[in-house]
Order: sequence, then C-alpha cells, then structure tokens
Amino acid sequence: MNEYDSNRIYDLVSTIGFSKTEIKKNADCFLLNTCHIREKATEKVYHEIGRVKKEFRNLQKPLVIVSGCVAQAESNEMLKREPYIDMVIGPQSYHKINDLILNYKRKKIKINETEFDVVKKFDELEKISNSQNKISSFITIQEGCDKFCNFCVVPYTRGPEFSRSFNQIIHEAKELVKNGVREIILLGQNVNAYYFSDNDKNYKLSSIIKELNNIKNLNRIRFMTSHPNDMSEDLINCYRDCEKLMPLLHLPVQSGSDKILQLMNRKHNIKQYLAILEKLKNVNKNFKISSDFIISYPEENEKDFQDTLNLINTVGFINSYSFIFSPRPGTPAAIKKINDLEKSKKKLQKLQNILEKIQLENNKNYLSKYCEVLVENKLKNDRKFFGRTKLMIPVIFEANDCKPGMLVNVKITSFSKNNLFGVSKINIEKVA
Repeated sequence: MNEYDSNRIYDLVSTIGFSKTEIKKNADCFLLNTCHIREKATEKVYHEIGRVKKEFRNLQKPLVIVSGCVAQAESNEMLKREPYIDMVIGPQSYHKINDLILNYKRKKIKINETEFDVVKKFDELEKISNSQNKISSFITIQEGCDKFCNFCVVPYTRGPEFSRSFNQIIHEAKELVKNGVREIILLGQNVNAYYFSDNDKNYKLSSIIKELNNIKNLNRIRFMTSHPNDMSEDLINCYRDCEKLMPLLHLPVQSGSDKILQLMNRKHNIKQYLAILEKLKNVNKNFKISSDFIISYPEENEKDFQDTLNLINTVGFINSYSFIFSPRPGTPAAIKKINDLEKSKKKLQKLQNILEKIQLENNKNYLSKYCEVLVENKLKNDRKFFGRTKLMIPVIFEANDCKPGMLVNVKITSFSKNNLFGVSKINIEKVA
C-alpha cells in the first residue's frame, strides 16, 4: 500500500512541476513515505534524515517531508525532535500535498497535516490519472481496519475501515490496463471487508473481481491482505467463477493456537480457518495459501508454539512471512511482558526452517514441467526474462522472442527456495 501511495503522491506533485531524480544532491525536496507496522520504524526515519542533513551540509537545505503512518503516529513530536523536518503528512491527508507545499514555500511555517480525511482523499485522487505502467500494479480499494487486533497499530494510523467508490476503482483499473498493466493487485488493510453502497446497489470485493474479470487485456487479478472473518461465500466462489483471479490467497492466521488467537483478539479460531481453506479447495483444486505468523506473542508457551508448527505441517503454506512479536506503542499488547528474546529467535528459526522446507518441496514439484508465466521485465545485460507463476512464484527464464506483458509457457529446469528457472518456447494466447 505504501508503494501505491508513493506512486500517487508523485502523480500529484508532478502537476506542480516536480520530477524524480536519482542524484540526491540535485533534489530540492525529500519525501519519506513511512510504515509503522514494524519495530524501530520511527528511528529509521530519523536516521535517514540524518543522512540527508549530512549530504546537504554545504548545500541549500531541501524541503523535507515525512508522510505515511510514522508521520500519523508521531505527529508534532517529529517536528519538535527534528527541526530539519518541514512537514508531516498522514496517510489520509496526502491528497493535500500540493497546497501544503505551496503554502510552505510562501509562509515558511512548519506544517502538521494528520487529519483522517479519507473520503476527500480518494475524490481528489480521482482527478489525477494513475501513471503506473508496470505489468503488475496496485489499486487501493479499502483502507483502515475495525478489527483492533491487540498487536496492530493500523486502526490508530490508518483509521476506521473505509471503502472507495466502486466506479472509481473500475475506472482506475481500466486506465491502468490502457497504460499496459496486465495484472492488478487490489489492496486494503482489510481488503475483503470492502463494502460500498450506491443508489441502493451494494458492492463487495466479489463485485469488483467479477467486473475486472471482464476487462479486455487484463490477464490476472489478485487481492491482499484479508481477514479470515470476511471470507464470505460469494468471495470464495470467485475462485471458481473468475478465471482471471489467481488461485493463491494470502490469509494471515498469525498463530496456530486458539489461546493465542484469543489473546490477540483475532476473532477467529483454527477450526474456522481450516473450514475456509476446505471451501476454497472445493471450489478450485489448484488453490494454494500463504500466511503471516507472529512468534513469541506474550503468554505463548511451548504448547502454543507446537500448535503453530502443527498447523503449518497440516496446511502446507507455500509462502509465509514470520516475525518475532514486536510491541507497537499505543496498542494493548505493548504493555504485556515480552518473552525471552534468545529463545524467541530459536523458535523463529525452527518455524522458518519448516516453512522453507515446504516452500522448497513445492518448487521442486515444478521440475521438468511447464507453467504459465506473466512476463514482467527483461533482466539487464542478459537474454533472460523475469516473471511470476499464477501462484506468485518468481521465474527467471531464457527466451528468444519475448516481451513484458506476454503470457508464456516456461519449462522449469531448476529451482531454489525462492525461484524457479527455465526456458520458454511456447507463448500462450492472451486472455481476452
């Protein structure tokens, strides 16, 4: 989502004369778009600004803007702690950036803009075309979260759940496809909670997927990140009815222990989670799952950890993200007693070893087989190309006649934990 926001911020500031530069000393404005989901995010911002200060010690000071969730969380404290910062802008206020920059240039007064103004934000963004032309691109359809998991800072930095207009989303998708985009990834902090009502007509995430499925020259649809409680029957059935929806779902479970899930305030249990996976496999035999895991959450004991390992072995997640619990200031879990760090590191390594073994075995199954790959780019100084399978597995392959945006058949000749390698000889007709 931060990548999407960063791209849209650039679309905005480009209308008042800004352009990107790869040469730092040529910049007259630095904008740090930040995430607050992990530990030490705030300190990383100050360290980066310290580097800018050092580089511009003998040069004219650039305009320094901090945007995103760290700006939202720290607010005026950032301006007090680091005078080099000129402006902080929250993630629901960045649509105002042009006016804020122009006002600062006139008045030279530091600015704190951290209101939750998400409705107006998307109305303003609708006026500026999304310039992205990558083969795979993002569209934010939903922001914020009402779940209030005890470890999560999102409800405090992104605000309550808000769903964009259905028509806005479809219009942006069609513009991206005109730009050459062939895969669209729908984004939201709780993307499957999407719900929009207009003139007595109600739209859900399944409504968007079905509409995108009819767009000519769009080959693939994905969405992330989802909450188990919002995996409705109509959404599950999209994996049967919409051929462009890829058969991979990222559905964070966080823990295999019902006790820990309750302490996390996740509002689902393992029986419910497994029931969702069973339904998905029933509607699409090719369906696969990836997930997130938090290790050593406060009060987690060895049995709870073993429950998580058992779940991993039962489900066979083809890809996952796993971390040691990181207390986020202001969340209920932040005041809990933290488990021993050294023991937590050993537990994380054990869990990741199992996840990596499953991932490696899954990649091994592709050996000597053909798989469909969406070509994203050509590698520099080589005749090789890069793309991804339907299950998002990166593929590096050789091909004589190949262009980004094409769907090609690649014969897999070798593999690693993270990648497949092969040769393409057969092109697949593009999905109409």
